[in-house]
Amino acid sequence: MTVFPSVFVSHGAPTLILENSPGRDFLAGLGTRLGRPSAVLAVSAHWTTRRPAVSGAVAPETVHDFYGFPDALYQRRYPAPGAPALAERVAGLTDAVVDPTQGLDHGAWVPMMLMYPEADIPVAQVAVQPGRSAADHIAMGRQLAALRREGVLILGSGGAVHNLREFQFGGGAVARWAGDFANWLDATLTAGDSEALANWQTGSPDARRAHPSDEHFLPLPVAFGAAGEGARAERLHAGFEHGSLGMQAYAFSNPTDDA
Repeated sequence: MTVFPSVFVSHGAPTLILENSPGRDFLAGLGTRLGRPSAVLAVSAHWTTRRPAVSGAVAPETVHDFYGFPDALYQRRYPAPGAPALAERVAGLTDAVVDPTQGLDHGAWVPMMLMYPEADIPVAQVAVQPGRSAADHIAMGRQLAALRREGVLILGSGGAVHNLREFQFGGGAVARWAGDFANWLDATLTAGDSEALANWQTGSPDARRAHPSDEHFLPLPVAFGAAGEGARAERLHAGFEHGSLGMQAYAFSNPTDDA
């Protein structure tokens, strides 16, 4: 069975699926590049909980968890089947509770709609906990690592740089602080430096401007951790949209994957 890398993608603004952009083009080709998994476990920045949770819905609803966007966006549906058996497996590997009612928020369905538009791959969603550290989320990812050998694609979906306070419709020059944080993150991940990633808030002087809140960063350490000890990163995509949204994406694998 194929051992999938764990993957982190930056999902940008919800309108990503309506616009022509390098980020959209990248995600539209990523499913073909990765291949077809038996199921997807999406770790979304847009589901936050106090303790770890996983969705167990049989037929998850498409959640339009945003406001003030074009009507066409609210008409979109991603009718993928749920993965309740996978949810129970996640609960057994971690201390996550199974939520049978949670649908797919746009952190999950926007990239999934581009990656696997047929919506025929079962998907479950995992929450992040902004009250817990990046180290806790790396540890959660390591608990999930066995799923990669079971044909499951672990997909972290957030933002490499995510500052909505400095969002610029239509683009604009990339600010120094945004580029510097993206460069720090790239160096940290390609070096496989788990300690620096766990301490990201103090590792870069631009961390808090790049992420005024934690939730869009936290899917990344989960994806990193899911590659296990000695994870190595491959940058899949880079760039910025709307001035302050870093669209970097990474695949994480391990030398033991080929064993």
